[in-house]
Amino acid sequence: MFIAMNRFRIAKGFEEGFEDVWRKRDSYLSEVPGFESFALLKGPEREDYVLYSSHTVWKSREAFEAWTESDHFRKAHAQASAPKGTYLAHPELETFEAVVQ
Repeated sequence: MFIAMNRFRIAKGFEEGFEDVWRKRDSYLSEVPGFESFALLKGPEREDYVLYSSHTVWKSREAFEAWTESDHFRKAHAQASAPKGTYLAHPELETFEAVVQ
């Protein structure tokens, strides 16, 4: 198992718009070999932002990497984005490989 997570610092007041973009977008993930599951997670509030994480589970690192080089990836990321001012910084990618299952 391989997990890829992007952490987003979303400016307070922009949470609803950010979540709406994720609800409406077509990720094309269900069409990708090796994809297992997706979740958008809402984390703790800080003074000036709310932490979110997109969380995908893959059968392997190779399946994830193949997706990042696919037309499905390009189509998913070419869709509408959140309004200007939503993100306080670029998303931070974190990846994990299963050690014990």
